[in-house]
Amino acid sequence: MSEIEVAGLILAAGSGSRFGEAPKLLAELDGAPLLEHAIGAQLAVPAIERTVVVLGAFADELLAGIDFAGCETVICPDWDEGQAASLRCGVAELAGARKVIVTLGDEPLITPQVIARFLDQPPGARATYGGRPGHPVVLGPKLMRQIAGLSGDQGARELLRGGRRIECGHLAVGADVDTPADLEAVRARQG
Repeated sequence: MSEIEVAGLILAAGSGSRFGEAPKLLAELDGAPLLEHAIGAQLAVPAIERTVVVLGAFADELLAGIDFAGCETVICPDWDEGQAASLRCGVAELAGARKVIVTLGDEPLITPQVIARFLDQPPGARATYGGRPGHPVVLGPKLMRQIAGLSGDQGARELLRGGRRIECGHLAVGADVDTPADLEAVRARQG
C-alpha cells in the first residue's frame, strides 16, 4: 500500500445499548441515518485521501442500510471489548498513513469545517466543545503504534493527554447520540 498523507477513521462498532434494541446509527436525522452524517462530513474534506468506517455490532444491518459512498468498511471481530478494539482495528487498516483524523459515527453534527481544522494540527490534537474533550482527534504514526496496546472502552484518551486542544464549540456541536433523548435534542438543535 502506498503511503497516504491524511486518512479518515470513523468508529461505528459499538452496540449503542443505551439507545435501545434498534441500531442507533440507522436512526434518522434530517432524512438520513446518523452514520451517513459522519460519513458525509469526512468525505466532504478533499484532503482526506482514504476513509475507513469500523463496524461491529449490527454490521449486517448497517452494511444493508447505509450509503458508505467512497468509504471502506472493516468489521471489528472483537468490537464488544470496547472502543479500544475498534480503534485498534481501524488503525491497523490505515497502517502507513502519516495522519489519521478520527471521528465517531454517533456525532452527526461534526461538520466538514471542524474536520478540516485538524488537517494541519499535530498528532495528539483533539477538539473541545465548551472545554469538553471530543472529536475529531488527530493520530500520527507514533500514536498509532501505541494504540496497538490499548484495551477497554477508553479509546486513546490517556495517549492524548497533554496534546493540543482546539476549541470548536463556535463551529459545531460535539454532542454524541447515546439515547433517544439525545437524538431528540439533536433534532431540536437542527430544527
